[in-house]
Amino acid sequence: MTSVSKKGRGERREETRERVYEAALEEFRRSGMAAADVGKIAAAAGVARGTFYFHFPTKEHVLAELERREETRLAGRLEKFLAAEPTLDAVFAEVVRLFLLMERRVGKPLFRELLALHFSPRRPETLPGSDEPAAYPAITLLIGAIERAKAAGEVYAGADTVQTAGFFMLGLYALLITSHEQTRAARAGVIDGFTATVLRGVEAR
Repeated sequence: MTSVSKKGRGERREETRERVYEAALEEFRRSGMAAADVGKIAAAAGVARGTFYFHFPTKEHVLAELERREETRLAGRLEKFLAAEPTLDAVFAEVVRLFLLMERRVGKPLFRELLALHFSPRRPETLPGSDEPAAYPAITLLIGAIERAKAAGEVYAGADTVQTAGFFMLGLYALLITSHEQTRAARAGVIDGFTATVLRGVEAR
């Protein structure tokens, strides 16, 4: 009976956490993260205000949870794409495509909040409910793709694969944040130009 009871409490805790999480995202979409009212989030989730902070110490922790889920989804799709060992330009194009899909899925305002978290000093160092540092499977996969391109002679031998992947991802985040009001064609041109520049910087000579 004790194990069943503990399991029941654990399931209820997860259900409550999920309600708080979904209510927080809706409030973020309406008001933006900075102006989001924790009291309204708690009321929408049907919990006490303190319950929000029990599950998410700060509003940034909600975004960190959204990032974790979206990153896991994106990485799963990217891993399947990489199985065919595509060229590096195709890999970069696929990463861009997957992020644009993410933007449509979560909505532009919340997507900008999500990406801006990467540049925020308030970014949580660990995932909500965990003492483990946040993991970034997508960038790990990108590093691996650059290393394969390097081994194949597509990338010059002295290229730093970790720095190249980090530069590409952070640059892409910044462009996606700042180009959201441009037309689709203009935005695509800016992102394509950035991608081409990164590729030229590491291509074998």
